[in-house]
Amino acid sequence: MILVTGASGTLGRPLTGLLAGTDADVHALSRRARPPEEGVTWHKGDLWTGEGIDAAVAGAGTIVHCASEPLRAKRDLPAARRLVEAARRQGAPHLVYISIVGVDKIPYGYYRTKHAVEKLIEGSGLPYTILRTTQFHTLPEMVLNALTKVPGVIALPKGLRDQPIDVGEVAERLAELALAPGPAQRVDDMGGPEVLTFEEMARAYLKARGLRRPIRVPVPLPGKAGRGFREGHHLAPAHAVGRRTWQEYLDERHPRP
Repeated sequence: MILVTGASGTLGRPLTGLLAGTDADVHALSRRARPPEEGVTWHKGDLWTGEGIDAAVAGAGTIVHCASEPLRAKRDLPAARRLVEAARRQGAPHLVYISIVGVDKIPYGYYRTKHAVEKLIEGSGLPYTILRTTQFHTLPEMVLNALTKVPGVIALPKGLRDQPIDVGEVAERLAELALAPGPAQRVDDMGGPEVLTFEEMARAYLKARGLRRPIRVPVPLPGKAGRGFREGHHLAPAHAVGRRTWQEYLDERHPRP
């Protein structure tokens, strides 16, 4: 049995779908009740309160932990702790965790929390596999969506680059790790196929949407976290294994008539 936490989220949904297409006994955890789905047994549970977690974990040989709350990052560590404790009560399931490239080098709040969860899992006594990836395409698109809602000049962070990766490709890799015969601890990082400046990404985004907006790049990224991003600690150019480019993502999201 494989249990996916955060199974209705950006990554959990395609991962659950991939696993459901195999011979695995796939279970999925969500805070809200979900309608029946072929190939998937849904569980309602809340990692923050602990409600329903023991029932969801019962019988799991592998748990893929995708649940996360970037806007309420402080919840992630106690939620992971509850999951680990529930897993221990059931034996020693293989715990697969999705993390982010650079969490150990960039002192940004959400990254600090993700790194703390990694350390919790590594010291849990459970067999584990941890995969770090670069940012999904959906993150810079969300940022650019917000920036273009404000009229006038679009101000972008100075010196920022990104290596966006397709969430479906990350789901494929996680499915491989979940179906593997055993844990692998830290596996190779996974990055998108190209490193782009945020200005390059913004111009491609504006063109894809048919928008004409002036761009300026005067905004410095402040503090130690900003320096970490400017220095590229969130990038993985040596592991650019992704296939889908930013332009291909935009072309699909915003097809031209």
